[in-house]
Amino acid sequence: MSLGQQLHPHLPFLRRYARALTGSQSHGDAYVRATLEAIVAAPEEFPADVDPRLGLYRIFHAIWSSSHLDDEPVLTGGESAETIANARLARLTPLPRQALLLTALEGFTSEDVSYLIAQPVDDVEALVQEALEEIEAQTRAKVLIIEDEPIIAMDIETIVRDLGHDVTAIAVTREDAVREAMADRPGLVLADIQLADDSSGIDAVKDILAEFAVPVIFITAFPERLLTGERPEPTFLITKPFQRATVKAAIAQALFFDQATAPV
Repeated sequence: MSLGQQLHPHLPFLRRYARALTGSQSHGDAYVRATLEAIVAAPEEFPADVDPRLGLYRIFHAIWSSSHLDDEPVLTGGESAETIANARLARLTPLPRQALLLTALEGFTSEDVSYLIAQPVDDVEALVQEALEEIEAQTRAKVLIIEDEPIIAMDIETIVRDLGHDVTAIAVTREDAVREAMADRPGLVLADIQLADDSSGIDAVKDILAEFAVPVIFITAFPERLLTGERPEPTFLITKPFQRATVKAAIAQALFFDQATAPV
């Protein structure tokens, strides 16, 4: 099997990670393209002694770490969400953010993260905790949950409240979701794709976004329906069954990149 064939299944998830790390689909995809270009230009330098996914993320990190900007943007009011996110990112140490996303969102072990970001294994857990504390301190929000499975909905609600956020409602259909969003405007939406009456969480989100901008996290057993590369994709996408830490990390990151949360 060629190197390209080995790496292909991992590219949608690297793109997801890159978007979460940078807060922008265009910026994230640019780093992924640069990673692939580097691999094509020098395939002999691709790590041969590790799993292909680890090698792919290692090269991505080498490129991102050497080129991302640490200068904090000067905010004057009326900035885009991306500009505000960049300002917030400048206040969050890069290594803790990487450790958080790699463990909680991408599912790497502490040993893997140690290899990817070139830090001692013993430091990885401390970095993750540092990132959570920094991010959670910056953001508080009202959250709408769109989920038709009662046990899953209760679990998500507990996670949201444990993080210090309020839950405006738990909607089980597209109609419910839109009505609840209009009645009490949320600062974040957590949405499943398949809902109780066979309606679509994707359509519910589209209806809500047609009325106002709000960050969205999809939590679904069918991630392939959204990770197609053929249309704009959600920055935050969690696969069921999920780990509680994954949901916490995604919530923190989604609010971190949203212009509607507390001023930076």
